[in-house]
Amino acid sequence: MDKKKIVLVPTDFSEVADYAIEHAAGICKMQSYKLTLLHIINKETKSYLKKEKLTGSTIHDKLDKKTKEISSQYGIECDYIAREGSIFSTIAEVTKEIGVNLMTMGTHGKIGVQHIVGSYALKVIEKSPVPIIVVQKRGFRNGYQNIILPIDDTIESKQKVKWAIHIARKFQSTVHIFAMYSSESYRMGKIKANVKQIKKFFDQNAISYTEKIADKGSSFPKQTLSYAKEIDADLILIMTNPDTLLPSFIVGQWEEQILFNDSLIPVMCINPVDLSIVVGGM
Repeated sequence: MDKKKIVLVPTDFSEVADYAIEHAAGICKMQSYKLTLLHIINKETKSYLKKEKLTGSTIHDKLDKKTKEISSQYGIECDYIAREGSIFSTIAEVTKEIGVNLMTMGTHGKIGVQHIVGSYALKVIEKSPVPIIVVQKRGFRNGYQNIILPIDDTIESKQKVKWAIHIARKFQSTVHIFAMYSSESYRMGKIKANVKQIKKFFDQNAISYTEKIADKGSSFPKQTLSYAKEIDADLILIMTNPDTLLPSFIVGQWEEQILFNDSLIPVMCINPVDLSIVVGGM
């Protein structure tokens, strides 16, 4: 994770973007990281400037003011980048270019007209080379003390463990393993094997954790969110598969249901790639 110790926040100056900034600032303050704001200048930006009879310097002025406010309020280093392009490609480009470790991004969720905003979030996540913490209208509070780790029978589920250990160390968190239930004995065996291995890694790395298996009843995402609400979780960790994160919004894609949850719990999205974090036993 230690590249240049930068947390990136794409901002369109909206309220949800400010919540993402709050999370990023909290992380940066606790970990001595730098916060970088990114504003993508696109057709919408240019249309807005033209309509309001403003110059391009207006964006830089707003970003400059915002970075100074953040630095003063949180006592952290903060800078900004304004770049012409598309949010679907330019965010990922900047992330690689400046050596970002982590991104926080605000989203309105996926209800009504906000459905489109949801599709934007999915496309950004799909192309991101670093994990993204997706934030709705919920503050940082005291960090990520209680983390939900949903587990099924896939290999990718185990890849989340490195990040779970990494974040738990940073925030002295308790990780709550929440395993999917399956009526198929072979699949349930794989799920239990995954959980057993995860617990072994947690023990090796002195991570506090709990373990729970979903009931036979309702869907796994619904139970995951219900459990997260029950324990007042601060973060849910999911793996995201770029092949399924498409704007068609496939019904039954459980990661998607969790991502835009009604409880507004932040969700950390990790693409299934080889993780460079080194932890004991992995």
